[in-house]
Amino acid sequence: QVQLVESGGGLVQAGGSLRLSCVASRRAFSNVAMGWFRQAPGKDREFVATISGLGVTTYYGDSVKGRFTISRDNAKSTVYLQMDSLKPEDTAVYYCAARGTMMISTTTREYDYWGQGTQVTVSS
Repeated sequence: QVQLVESGGGLVQAGGSLRLSCVASRRAFSNVAMGWFRQAPGKDREFVATISGLGVTTYYGDSVKGRFTISRDNAKSTVYLQMDSLKPEDTAVYYCAARGTMMISTTTREYDYWGQGTQVTVSS
């Protein structure tokens, strides 16, 4: 069992930045790929970014490419999502997720563990 705790959400103006963090209660954190997803009211959960176990491979959703950066610190069992140039359409609950393998994935069903989510609101 892996517990994931997100933090760093909040209210920001358009064009601003936020950094989300997700701490995992797991040893050998480098054995798991991590992902960030988001869900706006009335919409399906959307893939945002993913990073491989050793941090070598990353992949981003088209809507955030060039604005968001995913990274990880395996010594701290933590994954980050740096969000720059935020837009009102980025408003959503952001979820951290962990896979049981080191390989990245963009699909929600391939993630085994999920955090409780953190709200990000971008005002225009």
